[in-house]
Amino acid sequence: MKPYLEISKLNKIYPTPKGPAVIVKDFDLTIGKGEFITLIGHSGCGKSTVLSIVAGLSDLTTGAVVLAGREVNAAGPDRGVVFQAPCLLPWFTAYQNVMLGVEQVFFTASPEERHQIVEYYLHVVGLGDSMQKYPSELSGGMRQRVGIARAFALSPKMLLLDEPFGMLDSLTRYELQQVLIDLWKKDQKTALMVTHDVDEAIFLSDRIVMMSDGPEAEVGDIVRVPFARPRDRREIMEMPEYYELREYLIEFLNERSHDRPSKMNPRPAFRDPEPIWSKINEIQKITA
Repeated sequence: MKPYLEISKLNKIYPTPKGPAVIVKDFDLTIGKGEFITLIGHSGCGKSTVLSIVAGLSDLTTGAVVLAGREVNAAGPDRGVVFQAPCLLPWFTAYQNVMLGVEQVFFTASPEERHQIVEYYLHVVGLGDSMQKYPSELSGGMRQRVGIARAFALSPKMLLLDEPFGMLDSLTRYELQQVLIDLWKKDQKTALMVTHDVDEAIFLSDRIVMMSDGPEAEVGDIVRVPFARPRDRREIMEMPEYYELREYLIEFLNERSHDRPSKMNPRPAFRDPEPIWSKINEIQKITA
């Protein structure tokens, strides 16, 4: 697969009274077009720093970030960002908050066309009856739906999601994960997401990137999520492979995240169960 996003030898260093603090060191990652990738790791390991640099909201110290053949050196509408807190303007309605970006990106479109874009995405995220409400009149989950609608409405090349469901209760988080994945699969935008939630990473991702602990955080391990799309949460949670993968991720976070990749103890890679399931499917077809 041809790389769509390339992060090469990314380093982020902050000056401190005690000398330079290396937050992220030699971070390398390539993402194919249409992939959904999640970054997981302990707090302070630099996940959000990497995401912020890709978004153009923070400068890298050394290295390069290239999106669709062009180097990233500033923020732009080609990257839709969803934050943990949606950062809505309180004096604007949900409709106006989404329209603000749409007017900037689709300035050549007619007012009616821009109106249709905003209405469409607010309806898709379930806010068709609440689009004229102000943020103070919306629940936390509803405000986050506005943030998701705003990001998708700009038709970006890439989605960047920084723990978008981290502040929500479990039920709302599950609902919005499904809203996100339903929107994503319409045109399968390339996505990079930061999360602390292992189950969320498995449900949403094509690959999961595990970061070592900071300072000097690196890519510690990468696993491919083997479950075919579309995914049904209940179905995959009944598979033994789900728990094998979950255990592998938790074991990395608990036992191996403090190691540097070059010093990690040799360990077999996570077993990819896809060939096994393919054989089972073939047997079922023959015996049907």
